[in-house]
Amino acid sequence: MVLSTPVQFAATLLNWYYRHQRSLPWRETKDPYAIWLSEVILQQTRVKQGLPYYLDFISAYPTVQDLAAAPSDEVLRHWQGLGYYSRARNMHQTAIYITKECNGIFPTTYNGLLQLKGIGPYTAAAIASFAFKEKVAVVDGNVFRVLARVFGLAENIASLAGKKAFQILADSLIPVDHPDTFNQAIMEFGAIQCTPFMPDCLFCPLQHACYAFQHGLVEALPHKVKNKVSRLRYFHYLVFRHQQMYYLKKRTQNDIWQGLYDFYLLPEGEVSVSRETIQQELANLDPSITYEFIMEPTKTYKRTLSHQKIVAKFYLIELNFRLKEENLQATGLAAYSREEIEQLPKAVLISQYLQDTGF
Repeated sequence: MVLSTPVQFAATLLNWYYRHQRSLPWRETKDPYAIWLSEVILQQTRVKQGLPYYLDFISAYPTVQDLAAAPSDEVLRHWQGLGYYSRARNMHQTAIYITKECNGIFPTTYNGLLQLKGIGPYTAAAIASFAFKEKVAVVDGNVFRVLARVFGLAENIASLAGKKAFQILADSLIPVDHPDTFNQAIMEFGAIQCTPFMPDCLFCPLQHACYAFQHGLVEALPHKVKNKVSRLRYFHYLVFRHQQMYYLKKRTQNDIWQGLYDFYLLPEGEVSVSRETIQQELANLDPSITYEFIMEPTKTYKRTLSHQKIVAKFYLIELNFRLKEENLQATGLAAYSREEIEQLPKAVLISQYLQDTGF
């Protein structure tokens, strides 16, 4: 079989989709808010991992107005574990904008959606297509893979030129009458049929028209070259505790985990720190600080982010007295009970430490 026209390509995908599509809640609605939420969650998360977050989020905030009215810490707490926290912050800010400036009504066009903070070409195309049936192609990782293999596109999908080439091809294939279903179909096809590893080529309806299959290039396509080098960072946390109260602070700097809570962090740069270094840090913070013990870390925690890797160690310090008010003001720390900490938004790495120590 040779797919000589976009119509044949679309028809093949749609026929496959009607037989194999998964039942997912965001496919049962035309609400742009629900679609927006699902697409933001699924940009860096598989459906299996993202679905519980979607259900929790949509239950906590059923409408864009509900999200707009929520405290930022609460929003980040519901997002905890998904990573890419800037997306949650952008969603919250955009929800406030839509509620206050747009009377709670989303723009109904691709170009209009692009004007909203945190909504880029991919998300705008998804909302415009799924909610408003606009004829604009959605190009995500699944679509890159299907198009690269079927049509033999070797452009680097990490480059601007490559992304443009794929967008042009995708736009030429999308049908006028069912743009929303076609976009769902090609994304679903890449997710469960034309997978990154061990795709089901044997029972693929596009097998005889697939350039990659015919030329032995299935594993080689799509072509992706990243320019950014991963950065290695060492975090050494001082965990201050006094009578079952822990001292945490909110990360406000323009860095990873902005808006989340963590412990007192020593200056970066050292692979390891000595007890003497910690004692000197305490003396610099307040010479009057006294403590029962400094517990050396028994475990190293690692977290790999998009372009950096965090290696963290935690030093538990049991204080004899509460930290003074001037210490709290200088460091941004505040005392929290276990119950309060449970409700704070935290990076996964911090939660893992707390769980391991049975705090």
